[in-house]
Amino acid sequence: MPLLKYPILIFFFILGLNFKLQAQTKTKTNSKPSKSGLKSSIRRGKVVYMNVCLACHMADGNGVPTMNPPLIKTSYVLGDKTALIKIVLNGFSEDVEINGQKFSNNMTPHSDLTDIQIADVLTYVRKSFGNNASAIKPPEVKKVRPVKKI
Repeated sequence: MPLLKYPILIFFFILGLNFKLQAQTKTKTNSKPSKSGLKSSIRRGKVVYMNVCLACHMADGNGVPTMNPPLIKTSYVLGDKTALIKIVLNGFSEDVEINGQKFSNNMTPHSDLTDIQIADVLTYVRKSFGNNASAIKPPEVKKVRPVKKI
């Protein structure tokens, strides 16, 4: 029991570790993302897009005629963030007309993705394919995601 001989040293050691951990986990409270933060989000979003969205919306974002809509300069992508987040979380089963063309394939829900993954992939889509809309942040996704009932 030699550790019990030095309780004050142990106390200060633990206190020091606590301060160090708090300093390491502090985040910026800036509401505007930094350019490097935006680039990281887009880079991560591209990975999610390639793994989840590519098969239906294609590498160039043009979709598949009459089946899967394009993601290029459409009101769905560039418009209301909440509506776009809901499409990813809940899927989409309505027929939709975009640029005079009808699309009728169902989109499955992707509620299995984390808030960060959804924010990143939607930021990637909103900043790619000639789009230039604002980023989506994880708290925006969290606000829209339904609360799971236990």
